Amino acid sequence: MRTAVRNVLISVLQAESKLVLLKYKPKIIAITGSVGKTSTKDAVYAMLSKVSYVRKSEKSYNSELGLPLTILGVPNGWNDPKIWLKDIVRGLWLIVAPHKYPEWLILEVGVGKPGDMKRTASWLKTDAVVITAIGETPAHIEFFDSRKHLVEEKSGLIKTLKRDGILVLNRDDETVLEMGNKTKNRIVTYGFNATGNTKPDIIGSSDAISYDTEGKPQGVIFRVDVEGKSLPVVIEGVFGKNHVFAAMATIALSFGLKFNILDAINALKNYDVPPGRMRLLKGINNTLIIDDTYNASPFASESALNTLGEVKCSGPARNAEGIASAGGRKIAVLGDMLELGKHTVEAHQNIGRIVKEKADILIIAGPRAEAIKAGALEAGMKPENIFEFLDAYQAGDFIKTYVKSGDVILVKGSQGMRMERVVGAILFDQANKANLIVRQDKEWLAKK
Repeated sequence: MRTAVRNVLISVLQAESKLVLLKYKPKIIAITGSVGKTSTKDAVYAMLSKVSYVRKSEKSYNSELGLPLTILGVPNGWNDPKIWLKDIVRGLWLIVAPHKYPEWLILEVGVGKPGDMKRTASWLKTDAVVITAIGETPAHIEFFDSRKHLVEEKSGLIKTLKRDGILVLNRDDETVLEMGNKTKNRIVTYGFNATGNTKPDIIGSSDAISYDTEGKPQGVIFRVDVEGKSLPVVIEGVFGKNHVFAAMATIALSFGLKFNILDAINALKNYDVPPGRMRLLKGINNTLIIDDTYNASPFASESALNTLGEVKCSGPARNAEGIASAGGRKIAVLGDMLELGKHTVEAHQNIGRIVKEKADILIIAGPRAEAIKAGALEAGMKPENIFEFLDAYQAGDFIKTYVKSGDVILVKGSQGMRMERVVGAILFDQANKANLIVRQDKEWLAKK
């Protein structure tokens, strides 16, 4: 879509969105951060949808164009002018005629370049803002002068809060916690770090991977302490600290809104986690896939690798060198992390060093991922345990014949690397592929 046409379209849809919000007056929860926005959005939706009519950002409609799409409840027209025209007409119809409209909107708000958040904050007014985590080398940092500049951009969402709005912050991220100094609004915090003079309102502890009776991993379990009560939280079908933090953010929001905490916890047990976000999938040859292919940043990649390192493989015991000779291996399939600018080489090398400690086998895809290999070799990983390919297609073709019974395979990379193709190559349930893997709609499948 040409820039001029896109700008006109954004202006029209935003104008309609303002009028729709003015007419229906829904309560708005906005979520931002560099890690965990979508997981948190879906966790909050799971909680709120139990008690009210709620709409959330579909997929990752978090841009200045995506937000109006969610508010108006219309699809992305991509390059089809007919769909965009229908979207505009639908917006007008919402304005001129009465409709049943959601009582709550849950909006994921991202920034890709300087000025994005300022433009959003100029017209959006929120009842609650949730800020997840930033990380040392955030995604999209390539387009900002510095990390500080990107942080300032994201913190601009706080300006959208109404006078009685609630700010929910991840206390374990110092950068996020400092954002609380920018507002006089009520602040609710969550985190695992309970040291110091002040503690989080929601304190997490004892997070671990849960296993079924056959010893197969099935999800995560942890505890939260709130107002003197210690409560267990179970989330099935997913791995990773990101889902733990998403759940804690949701519980913190529930606490801030004075909702029932137990109801929130129960809603999180089987909530609908979208594809490509640390989901557990059954692979071919009795393997387990940890599918984290939606996107990648250094912070998220490190977190995913830490989870891989914690998983107990169901295959045979490992040999003296720490590698299972007949299955039960931990395999990391990693693609390029994009939009890191001058941090690209260093960030990839650091991930490689982490791979050495968390995985038996490393498979890389993409030119930037060669630095992952370099970091792994530097850390002492044996060359014969590293395989490199140009892209996800080649990596997928290789891994189909390489995996063995009991293997656990983590697949991750930036969106542009299309690492979901690797997951598709080794997915057991091919008939349900469209529902299990990210980016399976026709517009994405048409892209190379």
